[in-house]
Amino acid sequence: MKKSMIVAGVMSGTSADGIDVAIVRIGTSQRLTLKLLAHEAFPYPAALRRRVLAAMNAQSIATAELARLNWRLGLAYAEAVGATAKKHCMKLDLVGCHGQTLYHQAKAEGYAGRAFACTWQLGEAAAIAGEVGAPVVSNFRPADMVMGGQGAPLVPLLDCVLFGDPKHGRVLQNIGGIANLTAIPAGKNVDDVVAFDTGPGNMVIDALTAELFGKKYDRNGAIAARGAVLTQVLEWALKDRYFAQRPPRTAGREQYGREYAARFLKECRKHTKNPADAVATATALTAASIAESYGRFVRRRMAGSPVDYIVSGGGARNATLMAMLAQRLGPMGCTVLPSEKFGMPAAAKEAAAFALLAWMTWHYLPGNVPSATGAKRPAILGQISYAS
Repeated sequence: MKKSMIVAGVMSGTSADGIDVAIVRIGTSQRLTLKLLAHEAFPYPAALRRRVLAAMNAQSIATAELARLNWRLGLAYAEAVGATAKKHCMKLDLVGCHGQTLYHQAKAEGYAGRAFACTWQLGEAAAIAGEVGAPVVSNFRPADMVMGGQGAPLVPLLDCVLFGDPKHGRVLQNIGGIANLTAIPAGKNVDDVVAFDTGPGNMVIDALTAELFGKKYDRNGAIAARGAVLTQVLEWALKDRYFAQRPPRTAGREQYGREYAARFLKECRKHTKNPADAVATATALTAASIAESYGRFVRRRMAGSPVDYIVSGGGARNATLMAMLAQRLGPMGCTVLPSEKFGMPAAAKEAAAFALLAWMTWHYLPGNVPSATGAKRPAILGQISYAS
């Protein structure tokens, strides 16, 4: 085992807004250590983002379009990794690329005479390896699903390495397009972790902001701050059966994408003519579904110790959402904090997680956490594309 490695992690989330690259140093002495060395964010070119969003919502699509999109994403990832390494004068030993999720079906459904779960992330790994000149680990989720897991969440391993604490319970809440949490009771190890998708993160907020205001997202929650939360719509939304489903569970565009956002907006328009109210209510839905998930499925596990509720992802930059979270989680004994307080920028965390998972795969070590994904046993994740 190499004493330490410089690994780039690459992440593009369900919001399809761009690419995050984190470069970390991973080593082992007495224990596994990970240090963030650099982080950069790259927005998708407008034409590429349009193609990605169209493919996500397509009922049918040409094979040529999918092949081209797979390679174009690989080249975009390679450009982002290369630019980050060059800017920070680093030579990479390995790259871990999550890819762009087009479809994630966590539970078995019938198709062509068989029932099975499936997932698909695009971004040609061979193209990345060839351009960057380092081996690439990709396609992380299927190995967990073959073991009966839901293929998500895969960030809990990083959460345990970076955030486990002997005296404080820690909840790591990522708010990307979809929101997910990892709960680590004080003094516990990876086998005691619970993790799952809480529901919509920025996805519905972004869709309404684009539809009503022509903007990609609600910067700092400014639009939501001008609106009023529509209590009737929030109550209607929280009756969604997903929120009562016990973990492990995963969500995606299939549940909370464009079609759901259209239904949500239709409900809002029954009660208001102010478009800011719809964005405020979508923001409240994210906060309420996170808090309800914690109260229903996690709070009892964390009893007896103070709880740090650590938020990362794009949602951590939304001041209105963070205030709503603090208001709901504070009475349950949680202190809401951004992940920067713990040395990991909010936008870098998921990319860093896939750098760690790539390192695990490279060393023939399992990267999933079965208590989080529901897998029967640990699994070595991903596939390796070698640089020629």
